Amino acid sequence: MPIPKYRRVLLKLSGEALAGEQKTGIDPDTVAAVCGELGAVLDMGVEMALVIGGGNIFRGLSASTKGMERSSADYMGMLATVLNALAVQDMLEKRGHPTRVLSAISMREVCEPFVRRRALRHLEKGRVVICAAGTGNPYFTTDTTAALRGMELKCAAIIKGTKVNGIYDKDPVLHADAVRFDRLSYDETLARHLGVMDATAIALVRDNNLPVIVCRMFGGDIRRAVVGENVGTIVHD
Repeated sequence: MPIPKYRRVLLKLSGEALAGEQKTGIDPDTVAAVCGELGAVLDMGVEMALVIGGGNIFRGLSASTKGMERSSADYMGMLATVLNALAVQDMLEKRGHPTRVLSAISMREVCEPFVRRRALRHLEKGRVVICAAGTGNPYFTTDTTAALRGMELKCAAIIKGTKVNGIYDKDPVLHADAVRFDRLSYDETLARHLGVMDATAIALVRDNNLPVIVCRMFGGDIRRAVVGENVGTIVHD
């Protein structure tokens, strides 16, 4: 078995990743496939934290552009991430991987509150820590949450699983001549407005020199990224 380059990682997944072909809601078969990819990493002894978006259920920013008050919309989006976290928790534990869902919004009947020291202890015990409800504050995306939790939990890298195999200069789905980057600096990512993560998240990881690897969610690329193979795009200093 290959030796992991990164012993502790934070994996960022979009909420849409759990919807499958139906685009909205939670598709159990897709959740099972995602957890299969995660299991291949966990079986190597890697400590893992997860941040999952909520866009498959409710997207706060989109709702605010249609007249809903932004703070209310964002809180609704945070609650959507809790639903996704519980779905992933259920599937991971059915596969034999112990997990804990830690929420930035207190809801003790269904998950633990996010306490940094408690989260670190869970990681040390080999439990997957699923960080839900964003930062607990409106106006912050789950990308920013991933950057913040990645630093708080002393992760060696953030891995962002997407539908495409890295960062391109334009949308590869719409443009056949799109060019993929193997490596980018933080400043170049910001200057090019590539949209891989929002500017706040990129600024956070830049200031703390935390690498971000963008790769496909399926096909074993997450495992290959963890062992240090050249997959996707790495954003670093």
